[in-house]
Amino acid sequence: MDVRQMRYFLAVVDTGSVHRAAEQLFVAQPSVSQALRGLERELSAELFHRTGRRLVLTAAGRALIGPARDLVRSLHVARETVEAVDGLRGGRLLVSSMPSQAVSPLASLIRRFRDRYPEVEIGVSTAAKAGDVADAVRRGHAEVGVVAVPNEPLRDSGFRFELLEVQSYLLVARDPTELPPGDDPVRPSDLGELPLVIGQPGTGMRRVADAILSQTRCRIAVEIEHREALLPLVLAGVGIAVVADSWRPLAHSAGLTVRSLDTDESLHVGLLTTDSRPGPATAALLDVGREWARS
Repeated sequence: MDVRQMRYFLAVVDTGSVHRAAEQLFVAQPSVSQALRGLERELSAELFHRTGRRLVLTAAGRALIGPARDLVRSLHVARETVEAVDGLRGGRLLVSSMPSQAVSPLASLIRRFRDRYPEVEIGVSTAAKAGDVADAVRRGHAEVGVVAVPNEPLRDSGFRFELLEVQSYLLVARDPTELPPGDDPVRPSDLGELPLVIGQPGTGMRRVADAILSQTRCRIAVEIEHREALLPLVLAGVGIAVVADSWRPLAHSAGLTVRSLDTDESLHVGLLTTDSRPGPATAALLDVGREWARS
């Protein structure tokens, strides 16, 4: 067995077909098929049931996924570790982040990281939910995840979660007259009847917005998948919105009215890695995160 066979096997698992795996790997389709057949011969076990063009994992194939990911990841860490003997002087660190957390705290973490390791390139991909970030880290598409979990730290076997901060929620409006008078946190029951701009289900902000809708006569004005459009819609006067505390600087810079929301809901924001030994760049970002959390 060799690591190339494992990479090809995992590409087929992740994409669902030899054809798509070959496209992802930038190799010819027969190369992937040949690698799979060779791996099966060496293991003396079928890894996939073949029904026409469909590939369905066998029990042996499912059992191989974890060890295969560990092997590929370990080789990557070994290469990074050797290259970093004289310090982090290059390479690329892949991060997967939920959209709001890419605004904060990830932007601040990247600035601190880049101050220390300016030659390391950082690639950031976004995922809508914590589970999508975890999946990217599990599959090796990212080395570090930035996630926010409602009301408690993420607990998922096979991962390490390092808490960075606990965020509260805010209400943002175009005009202060749209919200109850005063500067104290706004109770949902005091909102009366207002139009809301809300994001997609499955997020902390949507969870809080749904609670407001259930307790008041507020109504949905716009439901939008792209969270980056929330503040422009509020600024246009379409409605008010519930956002995480990480949005506060952006909301203020846009000239919006910002008020804390009186709710027991919170977001636990942290860095997510696998249980395996991190590479040098990943370990360096984790150190930056711990320092940021303390400060």
